[in-house]
Amino acid sequence: MAENQVRIFFGKEIRRLRGEANLTAKELADALGCTPQWISTMESGRKASEQSALDLDTYFETGDRFHLLWKLANNLDGQIALPPGYTEYVEREKNASAMRVFSALLVNGKFQSEEYARAVLSYTRSGDTQERVKERLARRSVFLRDPPPATWFTVDETVLHRKVGGASVMKAQLTYLLELSERPEIVINVIPQDVDYHAGLGGEFTILSFNGSSVAYTESAGIGTLIEDPAKVEKFALRWDPLRSHALPVKESRDLIQNVLEGL
Repeated sequence: MAENQVRIFFGKEIRRLRGEANLTAKELADALGCTPQWISTMESGRKASEQSALDLDTYFETGDRFHLLWKLANNLDGQIALPPGYTEYVEREKNASAMRVFSALLVNGKFQSEEYARAVLSYTRSGDTQERVKERLARRSVFLRDPPPATWFTVDETVLHRKVGGASVMKAQLTYLLELSERPEIVINVIPQDVDYHAGLGGEFTILSFNGSSVAYTESAGIGTLIEDPAKVEKFALRWDPLRSHALPVKESRDLIQNVLEGL
């Protein structure tokens, strides 16, 4: 991940002002009510907190300079963490008339419960986790459109057994999937884990359809790709049909999700 230059500047400003005031790291730490180690962490540009930014502004009488720098650094963290292509994909998602989604490793973001999203983002994203959670949950509003997009979500059974965040988090996630599966516009199917191979094992992907056109999106190892070339989108469509042939029907899929939930 690229360095956050704003946070590095934040740290340099602390060192500059501390030097001008002839303060040791311990003296500044005592004044702010923190530890010298935390001062060192901030000065190195590795991390900072909003409360520390406010305290620094108060102590050095810098108005809201540190607080503004902290907010800018935090926003930049979120931008750095997002895979290339993701932002444009999310904008397209809002206007799709139909969505075909396959997940092989984790529950796709649109179908995540709040608890599951928080667990995933706390592991994989820097910056303000709560803000990232809000942004992810906001994507679920696509299902509240009138009319909502016709949605097919196919998930490998192994995703249901992976206890992201622990058993309680997975209980909430599986319950949420069952709730979604009751909506007439959302079809959820599970590919049983005893299927030895299927076309989805090459990675997760989404196909968004509009009036007369489609785009695809795939993400792997933090690299997101939005595909617009019709020939390339067609290749994803050709993966979709074979993998769906291995999936259980809707009722059997619900029963499987319910059984996994009851076993937690």
